[in-house]
Parts: sequence; C-alpha cells; structure tokens
Amino acid sequence: MKREEDRTDSSRRRFAKTVAAALVAAPLARAASAQTPPAPKEAAAPPNPQPTPSPQQPPPPSPLALAYTEVARLRFGEKLSEEDMTRLRRDIVGNLRSADALRAVKLRNADEPDFVFSA
Repeated sequence: MKREEDRTDSSRRRFAKTVAAALVAAPLARAASAQTPPAPKEAAAPPNPQPTPSPQQPPPPSPLALAYTEVARLRFGEKLSEEDMTRLRRDIVGNLRSADALRAVKLRNADEPDFVFSA
C-alpha cells in the first residue's frame, strides 16, 4: 500500500515540476522568439505600388434579418425614426452573423464549459 502512495506522490510531484517549468519557460521562449533578427530585405528593390482598395459594400442583409426588421417596424414603427430603424437593422444583421458563427462551432459530448457554475 505504501508503494502505491509513493507512486502517486511522485507523479504529483513530477506534474507540479512540469507545470512550474512550463510557467518559467513560456516567457523565456516568447522573449527568445521576439529577439530573432528580421529577415534581410532585398537591396534596391522598388516598392510595388499597391492599388488603393475600393470601399467594400457590406453584404446585403439576409432574408431572416429583413423579416426581423419588418417585425420590429410593424410592432414599434411609430416610436422609431428612420435612423433608429437603420441602426436596428444593422444590429439585427450583426446578431444573426454572431449566432451563425457560434452555431458553426462543433462541440463534442466531452467538451466542458470554461467556467464552473454553482448556485
């Protein structure tokens, strides 16, 4: 029974040493990678002229965003100005894009939350 406890303690001790070494080594590795010399530039190479990017139009709102905006206009239209409706439409489009991005993340059954909730 004593041997099993010793083996557990040594693995805990080894784990603690590994964690401590990682905590010490991480800033050192970051500092070492930041001090790498920059790559030499080609001598006398003229800079390539970059075309000025044209301002991109935001993608058109999805039909779902338009439907939500129309529901809001029908329900609260008399209280909202045109500027408020424009801002509301933009917010709805952003919220739907955020929801799509969250939905795109695939979770496995073994994934746990980032925090522990207790009441």
